[in-house]
Amino acid sequence: PQYKYIEEQSNSHFYGDKKNCSPCMKPRFVVTYLPFTLFPSPVPKAALLQALAVQTHFNTLVDKISQDPDFLGEALDRTIQADDFTAKLFGIYKTVQQEGRTQSIVMGLIRSDYMVDQREDGTPSLRQIEINTIAAGGFGVSDQLPVVHRHMLKSVGLLEESKRIQDQSRTREMTAALAKAWELYGQQRQQLCLFLSRNIPVIRRKFDDVSRKGSLDGDKRLFIDGVEVAVVYYRYGYMPDNYTEQSWDARLLMERSLAVKCPDISTHLAGTKKIQQVLAKPGVLEKFFPEQPEVMEQIRATFAGLYTLDMGPEGDQTVAKALTSPEKFVLKPQREGGGNNYFGEDIVQVLQAVKGDKRRAAYILMDRIQPRTEQNILLRKDLPLKLTSVCCEIGVLGAYVRHGGEMVLNEVTGHILRTKSIKNNDAGIIGGVTVFDNPLII
Repeated sequence: PQYKYIEEQSNSHFYGDKKNCSPCMKPRFVVTYLPFTLFPSPVPKAALLQALAVQTHFNTLVDKISQDPDFLGEALDRTIQADDFTAKLFGIYKTVQQEGRTQSIVMGLIRSDYMVDQREDGTPSLRQIEINTIAAGGFGVSDQLPVVHRHMLKSVGLLEESKRIQDQSRTREMTAALAKAWELYGQQRQQLCLFLSRNIPVIRRKFDDVSRKGSLDGDKRLFIDGVEVAVVYYRYGYMPDNYTEQSWDARLLMERSLAVKCPDISTHLAGTKKIQQVLAKPGVLEKFFPEQPEVMEQIRATFAGLYTLDMGPEGDQTVAKALTSPEKFVLKPQREGGGNNYFGEDIVQVLQAVKGDKRRAAYILMDRIQPRTEQNILLRKDLPLKLTSVCCEIGVLGAYVRHGGEMVLNEVTGHILRTKSIKNNDAGIIGGVTVFDNPLII
């Protein structure tokens, strides 16, 4: 049977018909193209500039949250009682806190995702979907797409439009943060996952490899196969099925180590949906940006309506309005990677099952965005070629490195655009729904 098999550094993803495969049959590796749009999609210039302008503030916000154990503990208290995955992450966080942090170098490679909400009066409004603090992707694989889209526009005579497709240095700038963390670690012999272009040695390992071959010395330096590790860059570990008991032990080993983690466990927790919801409450941003009203205004202007489902009167009101008008909302669990959210009648089914007990605190509720739509052709293996009504998600990339109390790097490193058919509720490249795109600035 025809299928493709992709092995990543920490997991194997299978796509296609597997049912007729013999257990002893070895999978064939089939190379296919990156899914993308035939043409770039129009994006309002004001919305894109707004998203880019606020990114360094989100970098700072994530970093401040990661340094605030009281805030993390209070914000996630109900969630960890309802969601086992978040509870296990928080358990690692507590262990590290109790032992004392061994590494003063902290870094983040993050992506903040937005859609342009089309208001009833026809004006566009930028709304944040989520912020990704672990394994934020898209900046490497799509770097050549501007060349393709400029070629397509020129081929149909749109020469002026082709000049609006921008090249970006996002991969170079994102990986520069990894290099900075490596340099700050202070030695020239360590291994660094994922990064090759600056002559820094690289290894790629699975959790199981770390479990079997990883160790800490008396100074908590991390060694894999006898080689010291300076930076751990997670491209995995954001979903429950990414872990076995041995994997959890490996994650704890790395978090306890002197190696710089991207992200460390506190930064991972700062990207949860519950933290996103709590930040939207009145008075919360003031805690992190005292006497910086302009910064708070920029951040708050991107928030969609976000509502708690914790037990209590406020959560009861959230349940009631979601059950009354489910088409107006999205129900979000504490999960990443796409394909996890609930819409429409699925919201009703989930909330009817958990509305009377603490399990509902594993979710948050968000206003459903009504995105502007465009026409484009989605190019993906086995997808019919046809003009499709699509909507787009803007992802803005940010990188920061802090050494002790000094922020030594804080940058917005570029943007990516991902596009899907409006017939699909949820999104995701790996899930086969979304494709890569470029903004045609309008």
